[in-house]
Amino acid sequence: MAGEPDPGSDPTHGFAPLRGELIGLAYRMTGSLATAEDIAQEAFLRWNAADRSVIQLPRAWLLKTTARLSLDHLKSARHRRESYVGPWLPEPLLDSEEPPQQAAHERAQDISVAFLLTLQRLSPAERAVFILHDLFETPFAEIAGLLGRTEAACRKLATRAREHLGEARPRQAVAEEEARRIAQAFFAASRDGDEASLRALLAGDVVLHTDGGGIRNAARNLIQGAEKVGRFFAGLARKRPEPPPLLHLGRINSLPGYVTLEADGLPQTTALDIRDGQIVAIYIMRNPEKLGSVRARLSG
Repeated sequence: MAGEPDPGSDPTHGFAPLRGELIGLAYRMTGSLATAEDIAQEAFLRWNAADRSVIQLPRAWLLKTTARLSLDHLKSARHRRESYVGPWLPEPLLDSEEPPQQAAHERAQDISVAFLLTLQRLSPAERAVFILHDLFETPFAEIAGLLGRTEAACRKLATRAREHLGEARPRQAVAEEEARRIAQAFFAASRDGDEASLRALLAGDVVLHTDGGGIRNAARNLIQGAEKVGRFFAGLARKRPEPPPLLHLGRINSLPGYVTLEADGLPQTTALDIRDGQIVAIYIMRNPEKLGSVRARLSG
């Protein structure tokens, strides 16, 4: 667990060591890095305005403040999520952009798309309790005060959250060499529209998720099965005047993947969930509103 910062007169001194944790909490709550950074900034403003001399546990105070701000955001964003066009995916993070976090729980560093999507299926209260308690080691008594519920009720919320999360198959670690090989092979096969090579890479029950947010063209529904997914990529290849250049090959939300520059001049991220040497899920982000951090990373 991170040490407690000095809550003295300099607010930046006390806040800076925890900023990464706060962004990590808000990102897991909202699925948006941009929103998480805004929430962390608002938490800093509240920290700056508070009487820090009476705050005995600055980390706990900042975590609870960030969680409360995240819950407020989720309430205001509920209608937008319900009317979202097509599949919703969390904002992609490249490699070392993973928000730092010190909790010892085995899922603490898991920001894979599948895990984040499972988190998003929890109720906001379940999500807050699970993230605060299981990932950031916040006592149930403190969470109860945040949510306005009893400690027993918070324990029940945590139990339900773990049950939901337990239904998702645990992600298998993929060696870097194999991850790079499969990502490169999938990029080449999808670029060339090679259905035979695509089917060799795909698990029979593979699922394709594409998020365009109603702004860029994307499949409005999930596409399931190796045959349908293979045909989808072959069809895209036939329609393109020329193949997209590869901008980046590496981990995206801890998964093997890559970034391409598409014909409209905007990037696209592709993350691959690999099990037993085959691709079981593909996550493609095309929504430009969720690609700001990727553009900044690649242009920097």
